[in-house]
Amino acid sequence: MISEKMQKALNDQIQAEMFSSYLYLSMSACFNSVNMDGMAQWMKVQSREEYGHAMKFYGYLIERGGKIELQAIEKPQTTWATPLDAFKDTYKHELYITGRINDLVKLAYDEGDIATLTFLQWFVTEQVEEEANASKIVAMLEMIGESKNGLFMMDHNLGKRE
Repeated sequence: MISEKMQKALNDQIQAEMFSSYLYLSMSACFNSVNMDGMAQWMKVQSREEYGHAMKFYGYLIERGGKIELQAIEKPQTTWATPLDAFKDTYKHELYITGRINDLVKLAYDEGDIATLTFLQWFVTEQVEEEANASKIVAMLEMIGESKNGLFMMDHNLGKRE
């Protein structure tokens, strides 16, 4: 059986992951609205991935005999001035999620919840990858600067993500 404190924290994380999915879907829509279909595709895949993360927490909490308490998902931002702004926000958001995962690890450690510590290790590793991916795209967009050709190529390359 999982503790009440851990159950609440995991329910909170489900909400955070669902918001992440919603945020990236909003970014996808923003990119679609300005004909950057490659970046829209990248964000749509990211949105699905975040939904998958929420469902991992959901499944784990059920396996441990916990109670699911779904929470409201706030409305995400809907427009970004540039692709760089959107990807900077992506990176910032991934840092936030990493902090949340780290807090869950600390809580599981403090409670002596070895099963949850083991479960969370996948997310610790995943967040390293998430931060690296977003950071790399931000760096490439900064290199491109105002180059329309560079932005076109970047959009095309990001659209290859499945």
